[in-house]
Amino acid sequence: MRLKVDVLPAEELVYPDVVLVVDVIRSTTTAVCLLEAGAEALYWVPSLEAARAFKDADVLLAGEVGGLKPPGFDLGNSPREALEAPVGGKTVVMSTTNGTKAAHVAARTAKHVLLASLFNAHAAARLARELATEEVAILCAGKEGRVGLDDLYTAGVLAEYLGLLGEVEPEDGARIALSMKRAYQDPLEALSLSAAAQALKAVGLEADVPFCAQVARSAVVPLLTGRVGEALIFKKAHPGQAG
Repeated sequence: MRLKVDVLPAEELVYPDVVLVVDVIRSTTTAVCLLEAGAEALYWVPSLEAARAFKDADVLLAGEVGGLKPPGFDLGNSPREALEAPVGGKTVVMSTTNGTKAAHVAARTAKHVLLASLFNAHAAARLARELATEEVAILCAGKEGRVGLDDLYTAGVLAEYLGLLGEVEPEDGARIALSMKRAYQDPLEALSLSAAAQALKAVGLEADVPFCAQVARSAVVPLLTGRVGEALIFKKAHPGQAG
């Protein structure tokens, strides 16, 4: 089984099999928490305008600009807020600066797209391994076109666990991510040093960082199940449900 890690999304990337999309601070962590809180589905869209087009009585809007909740949105992009949000049975439409765009890159060609974070790392890796026939790719969202330490570290955690699940053949990007994971034994240290964490600190949301640094706290994996318009539809899945 090939294992690859791409440190940033790019239009020319092609994925033949399974992709784990990582935006650990905070989109993919928040997505897991929204489904944990009972959301029926997540619609990931590439822009705030696309999100607003879905707004109605049964739909909530979640997202961020500069880390903060956009005007007119119901929720920001805080996983702590998401876990307690009254989203039971509702569709949540999300647009964020980095994560939702990375998911759209993956979805152009991949057979399966999963959202992964430290929070659901083991479950996401297990489901990816169950679904894959030739390759598992990990796509890091980065931060505004630059490589993110937080996402690369998370990719290393995922890659290491995938190696424990069965024999894998890591490509160079995966080896770099594995080296990064081994350089920081404490997830919170790695995440706290990232540009994403520093940006949250600047807007008073630094409490989200230790939340995002929790490893394997959830068995929920957001799995791409379809599309409507510009939206990618993610629903709750668990390891053991492949097929």
